[in-house]
Amino acid sequence: MQNYELTVVLPGKASANKKKKTKDFIEELVKTLEGKVKKSDEWGVIDLAYRIKKSEKGLFLYFKLEMEPTNAKQLDDKLRIEEDIIRYLLIKSDK
Repeated sequence: MQNYELTVVLPGKASANKKKKTKDFIEELVKTLEGKVKKSDEWGVIDLAYRIKKSEKGLFLYFKLEMEPTNAKQLDDKLRIEEDIIRYLLIKSDK
């Protein structure tokens, strides 16, 4: 099992319902891919350096994950097609 860090950006005007729905979606997706969410955190709404899909602000969600590398690739593929997410970053963590 490898450790990963996932940062997800939603539009800054995302509702609390959409935020909860996205967080639950990611946690359930990780569980179905036989991984674990070790920690999740909400960083809040932050000004973006440039406009992304007509949004000047982004709502940032952060997750620490533990999963197999092949399942991490599948997670990456699923996040790429998710419409509510305007950006995401999945990286392998040393810890």
